[in-house]
Amino acid sequence: MEGTLPGAPTDDGGERVVLHVDMDCFYASCERLREPQLRGEPVVVGMGYEAGETIGAVATSSYEAREFGVESAQPISGALERLPRMANADADDPDAPDPAEAGYYRPVDMEFYKRVAAAVKEVLHDCAETVREVSIDEAYLDVTERTAWIDAPDGDRTLAEGFARHVKDRIEREAGVVASVGVAPNMATAKIASDFDKPDGLTVVAPGEIESFLAPLPVEDIHGVGPVTARTLADAGIGTAGDLADADPSDLTDRFGERGRELYDRARGRDDREVTPTGRPKSLSRESAVSERTDDDEEKAEVVRALAADVAERARSRDAMYRTIGIKAVTTPYDVNTRAESLSGPVDDPELVREVALDLLSEFDGETVRKLGVRVSNLSFGAGEQATLGGYEGGETDETVEAGRSGESGEPGDSTPGSPDGDRREDRGGGSADPTLDDWAEEAGVVDPDVDADPGERERRRRSPNGQVSLGEFE
Repeated sequence: MEGTLPGAPTDDGGERVVLHVDMDCFYASCERLREPQLRGEPVVVGMGYEAGETIGAVATSSYEAREFGVESAQPISGALERLPRMANADADDPDAPDPAEAGYYRPVDMEFYKRVAAAVKEVLHDCAETVREVSIDEAYLDVTERTAWIDAPDGDRTLAEGFARHVKDRIEREAGVVASVGVAPNMATAKIASDFDKPDGLTVVAPGEIESFLAPLPVEDIHGVGPVTARTLADAGIGTAGDLADADPSDLTDRFGERGRELYDRARGRDDREVTPTGRPKSLSRESAVSERTDDDEEKAEVVRALAADVAERARSRDAMYRTIGIKAVTTPYDVNTRAESLSGPVDDPELVREVALDLLSEFDGETVRKLGVRVSNLSFGAGEQATLGGYEGGETDETVEAGRSGESGEPGDSTPGSPDGDRREDRGGGSADPTLDDWAEEAGVVDPDVDADPGERERRRRSPNGQVSLGEFE
């Protein structure tokens, strides 16, 4: 790079400077880049959705749409109940939706979003030697060599803040979309900071301010604290990060094992992880809490259809194929159940994800659920034609690629002995016999499902009459 960027390093630096860059409602922002008239309006981007239809799932919603209760992974039909289409609105027709309570719906255009993301990534890689790309719209940057935690010459801010502002402004100027940026001495705090003042936020947490910044935050904001752990901590009188930081670490260790000490350290802002380039994930998953605990089978199926569309779209956006499709069903009071189906070869087939997920869901017909999830795993990555399967009985893969990670289960084209090539099959064993809930979460933070990971909160695995095993056993 030529010249000196704002916040150039000096010998007085010292502590690491980490940026967490999180694009605000990225797909909706891309649509606004293409259609400037959508700025300030409620925008919903749907997966598996065509204009004017009610089928599909919400990929993302703008903050204006969220005010109406439209959330990601929600079925489009449910979103339309809360936010009708602007195309159907008419202020002069009492039977039509009010334009002030309507929004704009657009289908996912992943190729366009990738082009915008490429422009963002070009800025990030130009501003930092080390970039960890977590997803299409999120990344960590280690900019310690470019800036420092000392005051700028004007005395109004640190050099680190000036550099972060420079990165943020370049993204908006060169890519045309808005990011929220968190700045801190470590990854965990930087991520919390980027969420602190959305949208279009910039939050800086200097080395001496970490504990005071974290202390008033809800304990759920600490990485690794999901609803079960949060309830357990609440029963012990711990409701904020400050409460957790003040707790006796030996008591936390007694209650949660080694993870108790990890939570204690995180609440105090201790995180020694280095920012490293991202490896490929082993799985992709998405979960959604059911707004009202329900035993309505059609309502459950609608949620699973939406989640399946989301996960399949995520896999396609990463040029990933999958050999295992699974679901998660959290039944009352809080029993976590997983099911999975393993295929004879890697596929990229959104329709198959939907069909398999619904088939696995049928085991829970009539049961009351509070949360559902869909997952694809045993991923492989490659360029060129992607394989598809038309259904449970259909065909062979178009192309076979090597597994993207060591330790995957054999060659992607392998089939179970005695099972016809191309047929869907059950994988009946192997791998971890007692996975933790972390096995459901996607690697590398690409997805941040609301789950707990401590060994004391194991999944309660259930087997169907035909011997189907839990999703964790495939890892």
